[in-house]
Amino acid sequence: MDEKQLITDLQKGSQSAFRHLVDSFQNKVFNTVLSIVQNAEEAEDVSQEVFIEVFESVGKFKGEAKLSTWIYRIATTKALEQHRRKKASKRFAFLTSLFGDNDEIVHHPADFEHPGVVFENKERAKVLFNHINQLPDNQKVAFTLCNVEGLSYQEISEVMQLSLSSVESLLFRAKTNLRKTLKEYYVNQII
Repeated sequence: MDEKQLITDLQKGSQSAFRHLVDSFQNKVFNTVLSIVQNAEEAEDVSQEVFIEVFESVGKFKGEAKLSTWIYRIATTKALEQHRRKKASKRFAFLTSLFGDNDEIVHHPADFEHPGVVFENKERAKVLFNHINQLPDNQKVAFTLCNVEGLSYQEISEVMQLSLSSVESLLFRAKTNLRKTLKEYYVNQII
């Protein structure tokens, strides 16, 4: 089914078209969301939210961008919203624990594993994803879309609604920040 026909069928409320859309994009959406939220259960929930939003708002889709670009935009937006909610709740849990209302301090998950990582590289991947998680949100999204999902700079530009030069700048800064923090990490590991 070509994209134009798929969009037309989706806008008519075709359940088979929606099933086709989910089958075509579920792994890409899940992996993108997982790379940002770094928790499989949360990524499943957010991925479902993405497809619900796609279903509910496909009538407003004007076709100014590719369907995949629009879906990636929704996925990254929803994933960042979840990531921010989680960070805010961790800060709240930490602050309330300082005042004795909660004995548990929540830490970043050290055991995050991405399903696309080969077994031998899992330890390095955990370290890398932990450092990616510390990047500013725009850098994290650009880096993830480029290096995890394999999108081109132009596609990232469309998903993030930024100029090509802005995407290049974000990726440069993300790589620079990762080099710096990973170098510090590995130097400290040797000592």
